[in-house]
Amino acid sequence: MKVNLSGEILTEEQANFSIYNRGYQYGDALFETIRVINTKIMFWEDHYFRLMASMRILRMEIPLSFSPEFLAEEIQHLIKINNLEDKALRVKINIHRKEGGLYLPEDREISYLISLKPISDSFYLLKKEAYEVELYKDYFQASGLLSTLKTNNRSLNVLASIFAEENAYDNCLLINEKKNIIEAVNGNIFVVKGNTIKTPPLAEGCIQGIIRKKLIEIINKTEEYTLDESPISPFELQKSDEMFITNVILGIQPITKYRKKTYTKNVAKQLLAKLNLTARLGD
Repeated sequence: MKVNLSGEILTEEQANFSIYNRGYQYGDALFETIRVINTKIMFWEDHYFRLMASMRILRMEIPLSFSPEFLAEEIQHLIKINNLEDKALRVKINIHRKEGGLYLPEDREISYLISLKPISDSFYLLKKEAYEVELYKDYFQASGLLSTLKTNNRSLNVLASIFAEENAYDNCLLINEKKNIIEAVNGNIFVVKGNTIKTPPLAEGCIQGIIRKKLIEIINKTEEYTLDESPISPFELQKSDEMFITNVILGIQPITKYRKKTYTKNVAKQLLAKLNLTARLGD
């Protein structure tokens, strides 16, 4: 598979980084994961503006060439080079500040890497398999703006993933310093009780997810459900009717079990249909 390293098309083996790469040395990097179907970049405008906002918050120097058209063309050119125009793909853009300096970088310029990987489904499907989660309480995510960014500092997610595997769970739910639920290891969390769909606000420290944003827009347009962006206590989980996780690759992942409580998938199924329609119509 070929990749794009700062505009140069290379094989994966050729795309080597210096041992002084700041993403490796200090985690001075971030990433954006994107779903592409038959060269169509799903929800591209939202991804682009989230990426630019994240770079500004991290005080990275955004190249003048980094227009939405330029980056979209870079992605589509890489897809063509790899002869994957008719595939569903997971595309990842990594941004890291150029090497030099210690904690204080020598300059603010960046390099980037675009890579891609085929995925199985062209549109989002409702998973039928059982899906059990548990709280991860060994460490917490600090609430605040930096926690909403997709930086390379994912130690909490890695440790929670290991905990889930060691204890035969499919995923873990993460908490902040206030012991509120903020998200799952790999996506945002939504909790359903009656006609109310609840998700933590960004101020709690959850990732500013693209599908989270799209579902909020969808829910706010319906008369059937009410959206509640407010903190979620662990005590609420066993009182809820339904829970699901969202991310841009899976779409909506229903949770079927948390401790002794089992959950339905009815709301997830309805919202997934609306999400697929939104994707087909081009946002």
